[in-house]
Amino acid sequence: MNSAMRHGGRLLAMTVAACGIAAATTLPAAAEEQPTREQLMADCGSGEGKCTFNSPKLGDAYLGEFRQVSDSLFNCSTSDATQSMTWNDTVGSTDSVGVSVTAGGKIAGIVDLSVTASYSHSWSSTHSESSSLNMTVKPGEVGWISRAQVMQQVSGTWQTHYDSPKWDHYYWFFEDTITGPAKNGTDGTSNAVVVKSRKITAQEKKSCAADAHTGRAFVQQR
Repeated sequence: MNSAMRHGGRLLAMTVAACGIAAATTLPAAAEEQPTREQLMADCGSGEGKCTFNSPKLGDAYLGEFRQVSDSLFNCSTSDATQSMTWNDTVGSTDSVGVSVTAGGKIAGIVDLSVTASYSHSWSSTHSESSSLNMTVKPGEVGWISRAQVMQQVSGTWQTHYDSPKWDHYYWFFEDTITGPAKNGTDGTSNAVVVKSRKITAQEKKSCAADAHTGRAFVQQR
């Protein structure tokens, strides 16, 4: 293939990738078969496509949403209930269409390599943490532990290179943004662990009355 043809194929690949799946419906019948981003990512993950994540750009760190990370403590008694509660939390990464980026997988490794080369620090696709604390719940309430993880987005362009043309091209490109956990303290943002509580509902009060632990506090698993 001469350089002009290769350059032309590269431009067409970039155009199709930039337009996404919708571009396939606007192409001539002879070129209808175009890869979806999921197919290209699958080839990156399997190694059939030689992939790189180019020009990574890290966004500002921010605090993610609070999520329940412990069991719930129901207080059916008439006095405060205090109990040591264990919590554990694992936060993963997803790309811009919600596909999970698995820790230890080839995709995560490619992104980590790219970010490390550009920013001189590693990128992690998952973070796990656990601990315990004493939680006090008022009478007639239910309490639990919630946690929010520092998150960060990294945007870049995937380049997939095939040894032989696939979908009529050696190269395919598409943009992607991956959201994942960041190191505690990144950009001055810190992880947060809080105790939350609410009033026991009418239905839950019935469960309290019927439960063998009536008049006491009891733990209900998530």
